[in-house]
Amino acid sequence: MKGKVWAEVERFRDDMVEALGRICRIPAVSPHNGGAGEEEKAREIERLVKELGLGEVRWHRVEDDKSPTGNRPSLFLEVPGKRRRRLCILTHTDIVPEGDRSLWTLDPYQPELRDSRLYGRGVSDNGMTLIASIYALKALAEAGVSPEFSVCLVFAADEEMGSNFGLKPLLDRGLFREDDLVIAPDGGNDAGDFVEVSEKANLKLAFTVTGRQAHASLPHTGLNACRAANILAVEVDEALHKAFPDEDPLFDPPVSTFEPTRRFANVPNTNTVPGKERFEFDCRVLPSVSLDKVLEVVERVRKDVEMQTGASIELKVGRSDAAPPTSPDSDIVKLLCGSIREVLGIEPKLGGIGGGTFAALFRRKGIPAVVWQQECAGVAHQPDEYTEIEYLVNNAKIFAMMMMGGA
Repeated sequence: MKGKVWAEVERFRDDMVEALGRICRIPAVSPHNGGAGEEEKAREIERLVKELGLGEVRWHRVEDDKSPTGNRPSLFLEVPGKRRRRLCILTHTDIVPEGDRSLWTLDPYQPELRDSRLYGRGVSDNGMTLIASIYALKALAEAGVSPEFSVCLVFAADEEMGSNFGLKPLLDRGLFREDDLVIAPDGGNDAGDFVEVSEKANLKLAFTVTGRQAHASLPHTGLNACRAANILAVEVDEALHKAFPDEDPLFDPPVSTFEPTRRFANVPNTNTVPGKERFEFDCRVLPSVSLDKVLEVVERVRKDVEMQTGASIELKVGRSDAAPPTSPDSDIVKLLCGSIREVLGIEPKLGGIGGGTFAALFRRKGIPAVVWQQECAGVAHQPDEYTEIEYLVNNAKIFAMMMMGGA
């Protein structure tokens, strides 16, 4: 049975490449990031599903007054299986902007096939697995094989900007079940052996340091916010690394990371002492480390530097606590790992990441979820983004194995 299904996947190799190029010609960038949103791309996906004879998609819209249509669409495609329990494969339709076009060797929205790779914005993140999930279902249908599980393919909006107009409200609407088997194919590696079961917590620390502007030849008449900000950044950095050296081998890197990242422009000329400085830290914190304890350390340093420099320091915090990890003994981990062994002939490795994915949203709702795909590591969000055609095919085979109940 699996051989027949895999043969169908191979037969659709060129069709999958064409379909991937087709949807990636549409720049589905968030209206909160200068784009028009996912409407046009969602309609193209709906047309593709109809052409393949896979049934009707259901539209779920979330209001967004910045969208040209007034809302953001996510699509659900459901096919009944032998069991009522659902296998949910969640991909996203939105993409990040192309960035500096001078760094591309092609038009990012005119995908090009070069040897064994397809190039273009969104082909890897997340178009490849979106198309692979559709053609896995098509391969089963052509082979005359009924899915073991009912299959629910979700093509969600707004993943790149936080899912506030996508998965978060869809979860709140009760569209998912506690016994759903959930995979978010939105991260992985070239080998295809990495299965993500846990994510670090995230803190964004935004500091505003206020001093008093002055001429640089008379610094004593002002209060240099640049100097105070430099002191603050170094002391926060050192204090956090000293206070939280914990390691967890599940993650790479195995430690919490506290990185000073963004620095905003202050004055436009050299001979002015700036009166205001703004900068940010990105912190990815191991689940075993208390975010409250991290913030206590930051607050202590903030007060100390205020006393030391005389500057006023404001802190704004963006916080996302770590979701409970998915158990290695959960049904979804066993289903995915068995399918990887069967298709790729390799032993999967369970691990954690520092980034945030769809999976964490499910874990917080008590629904075990995994993140996996075979992908070209390091190409997402980059100029000349690409995917290997072989990975597209392998992903489709593994999704098909999962639909059939695994090995």
